[in-house]
Amino acid sequence: QVQLVESGGGLVQAGGSLRLSCAASGRTFSRYPMGWFRQAPGKEREFVAVIRWSGVSTYSQDSVKGRFTISRDNAKNTVYLQMNRLKPEDTAVYYCAASRSVAPGISTFGYDYWGQGTQVTVSS
Repeated sequence: QVQLVESGGGLVQAGGSLRLSCAASGRTFSRYPMGWFRQAPGKEREFVAVIRWSGVSTYSQDSVKGRFTISRDNAKNTVYLQMNRLKPEDTAVYYCAASRSVAPGISTFGYDYWGQGTQVTVSS
């Protein structure tokens, strides 16, 4: 069992930066691929980025490439999402998720554990 707690959200002006953290409990954290998703009001939850257990392999959606960076520190049981050059369309609740699959993909169905989410609001 893995429990996830996100933090680091807030209100920021367009062009600004935020770093989200996701603290995980459970001794097997380092085995799981970890992902970030987001959900804007009235929209479905969408994939943002994923990182493999080693931290070497990452993948992110096109709209955040070059602006967002996913990373992890297995010694601290924490995964991060560094968000730079934020845009108003990045406004959403951001969720971290853990998967028991080696290659969970970009669908929410590929992930087994979810945090409660943290709000990110980008003003124009």
